[in-house]
Amino acid sequence: MLPAPQSAPAPAKAGKDGRGATTIADGVVAKIAGIATKDIPGVYALGGGAARMMGSLRDAVGQKDLTQGVSVEVGQTQVAVDITLVVEYPHPLQKVADDVRDAVFGAVEDLVGMEVTEVNVTITDIHIPSDDDEASDEEKAAASSREARVS
Repeated sequence: MLPAPQSAPAPAKAGKDGRGATTIADGVVAKIAGIATKDIPGVYALGGGAARMMGSLRDAVGQKDLTQGVSVEVGQTQVAVDITLVVEYPHPLQKVADDVRDAVFGAVEDLVGMEVTEVNVTITDIHIPSDDDEASDEEKAAASSREARVS
């Protein structure tokens, strides 16, 4: 398995009381944004096609990547977030994007304590539940034909 890409930690924030500095890694901010996004109704998955494929491989071996489909740029006091996602049909796309944006703004500002300057949402696909049913039927048919040949 490939290790997650390491990014430089966010610049240190000097404590107001002079007792030291706090440094928050970019991956922490991305994970918080990913968790906030997954909780939104209508969000089916994070990431584009290739990222989701790698995510399904990680899930198969028991690891979950909460930063899939999320990239962040962290400055001294501000954060910009880009999120790529798949929306569940028939949720209104713009409402889902607005809800994701609101959730990420709130979570990052509350938990990280940095100002969020922007949250860019890219919707790459919609998920139609009937597609899963059709795929399941095709997989079942293929499995039963393999069993018939083996018997």
